[in-house]
Amino acid sequence: MSGFDHPPRPGSAMSDASSTATEKAENSWLDMLSKVTLSRRLPHKSILVLGGTSEGQKEFVESLGAGGHKKGSKAAPIANAFALGYTYQDVLDADHEDVLARLGIYLIKEPSPAFIPLLRPLFTPATLPETMVVILLDWSRPWEWVRQMKTWVRLLRGIFHTLDEDCHLALDEVIRAWDSRRSTYVSDGGGAPGTTTLPDVVLPLGQGEFDEPIGLPLCVVCQNADKIELLEKERGWKEEEFDFVLQFLRTILLKHGASLIYTTPSSPSSLQPLIHNMLSIASPLRSQTLKHNVIDRDKVLVPPHWDSWGKIRVLREGFDVEGINLGWSADIAPSSEPEGSEAGDLEGNGEGGGATEVYEDVIKDTGRQNDHMALLKGRTMEVMPVDTQEFLASQLETLEQKAQEDRGVKGKKGMAGVEEQDGALQEQVGPVQFNVGGIQVDAENMLESLKQREASRAAGDGMPGGTPPPPVDGKSQNEVLSAFFNSLMKKKGTGKPA
Repeated sequence: MSGFDHPPRPGSAMSDASSTATEKAENSWLDMLSKVTLSRRLPHKSILVLGGTSEGQKEFVESLGAGGHKKGSKAAPIANAFALGYTYQDVLDADHEDVLARLGIYLIKEPSPAFIPLLRPLFTPATLPETMVVILLDWSRPWEWVRQMKTWVRLLRGIFHTLDEDCHLALDEVIRAWDSRRSTYVSDGGGAPGTTTLPDVVLPLGQGEFDEPIGLPLCVVCQNADKIELLEKERGWKEEEFDFVLQFLRTILLKHGASLIYTTPSSPSSLQPLIHNMLSIASPLRSQTLKHNVIDRDKVLVPPHWDSWGKIRVLREGFDVEGINLGWSADIAPSSEPEGSEAGDLEGNGEGGGATEVYEDVIKDTGRQNDHMALLKGRTMEVMPVDTQEFLASQLETLEQKAQEDRGVKGKKGMAGVEEQDGALQEQVGPVQFNVGGIQVDAENMLESLKQREASRAAGDGMPGGTPPPPVDGKSQNEVLSAFFNSLMKKKGTGKPA
């Protein structure tokens, strides 16, 4: 019995077979899930937002993500209080169910050379083909627009110049791809990327068109277009100024193959489809068409690769397109500063006669008072500030001096008023007279004669020192008068007829 070998149990063989089948099923499911994950991997796009205020940047992000949230989800917070801000958005389809792409939005307000090390890591060979640039301008200060754009363009070019060779190759590829997309923006106002009536035709470049590519797609957003009316009412702007600004922006943006749009807070606009089209994000369930608009001055939309010199001249005659084109090329040309001088790259070549000077000569900050008078004869409008405590102390001394002067004037006026009142009273009342026995007696003359009699009587009585008698007070005067009148009445009553 001990040497007998037992055959394997049937149950153990069945368990081995079932475990093998389970492993195969799990592997097949893993393969299927991995394929689905790879097929549904979200494309990541990046937007670099330059300029504007913290509120303006938040308004841009909110406009870009309008209606782009799933039910029950909240928008991502916007962290732009410091140097380099960041937030993200999900681009949904028309049904708000599937996510088409994720946008990473980087925000920076000031073109400071200190922020260049923060921006440089954003540009890699992998991220450059999926990145675009947005420059924010504000209608509250349109006289600063061209100088701001000049600074940002020079900043980007300075950063791209310091990238490695792989990044330069990626930028060249982006420029070629962006140039090839010109055929998709036909004369009917533009369309969604990848849709064109003539896919095999490449349109030739026009004059001043895409001859200064930055390296990435560019969009300029002019915010707060509702302030256009304030410029017209408070600063006296006319249609000539608004047309000049629009023609100027279109001329310099044509050189970069960029787009232009005016936006108003809490007002629908084409900002979202414009940005999505420039990033090659399109939903298969809807076609987003971009319609140009250069007539409504608060709803301007110029799609990329749509504009031309001929269309710019039509807006208003007399605009020097060629001169602005050459002047802008001179403004953004590499500076003569030593290589690596970031401050020189931002300031420019320092030569006059550029497009920036032309723009600022026409579009001025008319809110300043007497700018031309301040520059006359070398004078300036600068005033040195005074310490707050010193200013208050000087004002206190001035106020005390004024108070003393006011008190003195009031005292003099009071004395003069009393004297005038006494004189006027005497003029109105006149002398006081009594009728005694049919005889008019002047009280003042009578009182004066009584005083003289009393004085002579006191002198006759031999008063020592010959000093005059003391003045008679009011009570003694009344007694003297009463005694005098009584004596007169007695004489009249005792007299007998002859």
